[in-house]
Amino acid sequence: MRRQRTIVRLLVATLMLTLLASMPLAAAAAPNRQEKLKIAVSVPGLNFPFFVHVMDIARAQAAELNVDLVELDGKDDSNTQIAGLESAISQGVDGVVVSPRDAALATGIQSVLDAGIPVVTFDRNVTGVDTLAHVGADNVRGGEIQGEYLMKILPDGGKIIELQGTTGASPAIDRDAGFKKAIEGHSEYDIVFDQTAAFARDQGLSVTENALQAHSDVDAIVCANDDMALGAAEAASGAGVSVPIIGFDALPETLQAIQAGTLTATIEQWPGKQVGGAMKIMIDYLQSKTEPAQHDNFIEPTLIDASNLGQAERAAEAGITPSGTPVGTPVGTPAGTPTMSLVRGNLAHSPSFGPRSFVVVEPSDAVIRLD
Repeated sequence: MRRQRTIVRLLVATLMLTLLASMPLAAAAAPNRQEKLKIAVSVPGLNFPFFVHVMDIARAQAAELNVDLVELDGKDDSNTQIAGLESAISQGVDGVVVSPRDAALATGIQSVLDAGIPVVTFDRNVTGVDTLAHVGADNVRGGEIQGEYLMKILPDGGKIIELQGTTGASPAIDRDAGFKKAIEGHSEYDIVFDQTAAFARDQGLSVTENALQAHSDVDAIVCANDDMALGAAEAASGAGVSVPIIGFDALPETLQAIQAGTLTATIEQWPGKQVGGAMKIMIDYLQSKTEPAQHDNFIEPTLIDASNLGQAERAAEAGITPSGTPVGTPVGTPAGTPTMSLVRGNLAHSPSFGPRSFVVVEPSDAVIRLD
């Protein structure tokens, strides 16, 4: 009997020790029960310096937030970008953050949504699909700023060459609409040449060469992005034409060209805030099912010329000393940190978006931090 009691005590003691030993292990294992998020980021093409920068930001943010990033390069081809989205579905991603090359991407995005995967667009938008949100520059306003600046530096008017972006891309549509809206009613400004150069530098060069052959007496060239503006500058130099050239993107090479006097101005559209804001919305939704307060979130663009080069997001990359707090970045926030403030607005002026309510994202002290 005594031996039986001893055996029972030993069994009880062994069981207690086993339970006590397993408790810390269970507690330690608990945080690992939630799988690491996998998010795909798709861009129209990494042949564009703008999207190389965007992908760098997405990569850094994913590493900081311990998110697996699937990088998708559309190679400036809509079918390739759509195939990339289909690949993301097969890879079992939790969410897709995409800058659609053009309206054709609606079908690829719909396939992602049909697979039960949420989608947030940034920079470029599409209509006809029920995405979770969009974050981008107010491109209509950016085009307006180009027009307002043009009228400032050419108060007496002049003949203008306008290079538009990729046909069907929302930024191309909106920037053109904004520019033409700004000079509407001012007959002294005559757009003598108006053609797409597909956001590409080589086409910016060739299209401008053709334009200058027919209109060598132009007074300014306005471009829907910096790649085309840099190509236009090369064409103008080759033709011996010296006129103001205005771009859009604030690429480091453009900032250097403005400093050297080759280009006149550009529009800063804060790419860090765009992709950073889109990533934050997606991660918040995946982690806690927090839906954004509104679908469309827009960032107010900023004119950059020789007077404020240091305020551009990528000034340091261009070898230009940042001058104080960059425009659009609250005090205490490192340059390039994707922060946003939300201000309600009216989207009636934008032809490429549907009739949803939206917000304009402007520089202010109220920010949504992504850390």
